[in-house]
Amino acid sequence: MAGKARFDDIYDQPDPRTYFRRLAPLGYEIPHHAQAAFRRAAAGPGTGAVLDLCCSYGINAALLNHEVTLAELYAHYTAPDVEHLTTAELVLRDKQFYGARRRADAVPVIGLDIAGRALHYAQDVGLLDDAYAENLERDAPSERLRKAMGGVGLLTLTGGGSYLTRRTFDALLDCAQRPLRVSAFVLRTVSYAPVAECLAAHGLRTVADVSRTYPQRLFTDAREQAFAVEAVRALGADPTGREETGPTGPGRFHTVLYESGPAEAWEPTPGGKNS
Repeated sequence: MAGKARFDDIYDQPDPRTYFRRLAPLGYEIPHHAQAAFRRAAAGPGTGAVLDLCCSYGINAALLNHEVTLAELYAHYTAPDVEHLTTAELVLRDKQFYGARRRADAVPVIGLDIAGRALHYAQDVGLLDDAYAENLERDAPSERLRKAMGGVGLLTLTGGGSYLTRRTFDALLDCAQRPLRVSAFVLRTVSYAPVAECLAAHGLRTVADVSRTYPQRLFTDAREQAFAVEAVRALGADPTGREETGPTGPGRFHTVLYESGPAEAWEPTPGGKNS
């Protein structure tokens, strides 16, 4: 997305140490907000497996299935005693770290991302049950991914809403074999309407409480903030107190939570708004 800083160099490293070191000063926090929402969504009857879009190192899977917080993950991966470990040594350490914190109600999680090395790490340490390094914006799903979608009941998203289009969602829903729900945190700088229309074409109704937003991260500089403020206004929203710097603190990217489910059985959350 033009105007928004890119961090392409941190998304496909052999392990997530660089990711956490780079994002810590920016207060990247959206997985923290998603943790409770995704647990609620995954706890629904007959949910099946979760497919996490743009999953990278499996951070959402870590927070979903383990007794750990995002703050603890920052501390874990930026600690001085892990700085000089090899990736192989970190993987062994992380297997123990996550194994000791595994929740009894853990659900299967499948990862989808174009970052193959990040996926490899997430599988090696046990965060992902399966992973697919595929770009559905460009290519059709592989036969393996098509088969895996047969057991998926929930799609989750915290990063990538600025880059994924209805093409990815359409490809995945074409493969679905059970009632599917979608839980997506999307930046206010982009419109989710095209994706919601795609979901509606597959029988899913989307709801969102646009009055409630969730901070994502601080801006890298004034230019990025100006871009965000302008983009939010262009979509008819108010950046005051959110993207704009105000008396409560510096401006940040903010997201909205969009939740979708089968139209005949989907009720808006209190204060929700149909999309």
